[in-house]
Amino acid sequence: MSNPLQGPEFYQNPYPAYAKLRSSASVQKVPAGSGGQYSYLVTGYAEARAAFTDPRLSKDTARFFADKPSTRNLHPAVSQTMLATDPPQHTRLRRLVTKAFTTGTVERLRPYIQQVTDDLVEAFLPDGRADLIADLAVPLPVTVICQMLGVPEKDRPAVRQWSNELFAAGQPGQIDAASHAIAGYMADLVEVKRRTPDSSLLTELVAARDGQDKLTEAELVSLAVLLLVAGHETTTNFIGNAALALLQHPASIARLREYPALLETALDELLRFDSPVGIATFRFSTETLTLGGTEIPPGVPVLIAPGAANRDPARFPDPDQLDLNRDAKGHLAFGHGIHRCLGAPLAKAEAEIALATLLARCDQLRLAVPAEDLQWRHTRLMRGLESLPATFSAPS
Repeated sequence: MSNPLQGPEFYQNPYPAYAKLRSSASVQKVPAGSGGQYSYLVTGYAEARAAFTDPRLSKDTARFFADKPSTRNLHPAVSQTMLATDPPQHTRLRRLVTKAFTTGTVERLRPYIQQVTDDLVEAFLPDGRADLIADLAVPLPVTVICQMLGVPEKDRPAVRQWSNELFAAGQPGQIDAASHAIAGYMADLVEVKRRTPDSSLLTELVAARDGQDKLTEAELVSLAVLLLVAGHETTTNFIGNAALALLQHPASIARLREYPALLETALDELLRFDSPVGIATFRFSTETLTLGGTEIPPGVPVLIAPGAANRDPARFPDPDQLDLNRDAKGHLAFGHGIHRCLGAPLAKAEAEIALATLLARCDQLRLAVPAEDLQWRHTRLMRGLESLPATFSAPS
């Protein structure tokens, strides 16, 4: 049986595969790797939402792989992040991070995000064309999260490269090497912030405490890597996918230009329509459970697919249609439950500012190539474009 979650057609457009799988069962066994290995894939909305909060589905990858031989050499700072823990460890780590990642952070950052966006758009505006991935969707969130963490400007291209390589499907050697490079860099940067504290988020994490509890050195490095990678990868895909969706729906662009305030609520529909995360990070069953009428045995991987769940017609009628009037709250693009993306408000602010600035400053915005010629990243975890060439004119 071939794996329905890989191959050029799936990476280009996974939604027909998701729909076909969901039509037969909202939870089902799918092949994984070689040697008869398999996982359970969750494609239904109700089942995905339930799975995200089911305590019988563990994210403790160290526990799952403890007795399984592996040829991989992922750095622990990448393989054993906060995302790969269960309560009470996860609760403790998230509380410590949240103390540094306050709710007021995003509002305080909005002027900076706008300035970075203006500078990026100003740079390509005279050309009348741009790659909206390389020229906007990548540098905006990379610049913002690096600024927050205190990553020096000269190091940011390397950081972005390592992060990108962490999601190189089918390239385990490249992924492992990138994990050591980015973890080593962040360990050094943690030490720099300890010696010379500044106003960065990383300095706040070094000092973060909850009573007598504080982050260990390994936890500090792991959280730094997680915030760095998660702080821009998802947002890059969010901006790129949303821009493409609008470019393919000119009436939606016209409507947003007429009613700019609509964009804030339209972000949820854009996230639902083409989720920046196709399949959520690793979980496994700790005991036998039944989900969506399917019995899942203990000790097997369970893959929750927000990309599929967000197009479940049982939850979102006409799911393959982009409808900016739709109430898309409740989408699962950022996950759900205790592991819901901590940086979701920042991602939405960056995407809102990026899209609003594009629409305000670029008239006659169009795709520069046929949509079928666009290349998508070869990873089932992330759903994102390699490039997005567009043409436009500056407002007269």
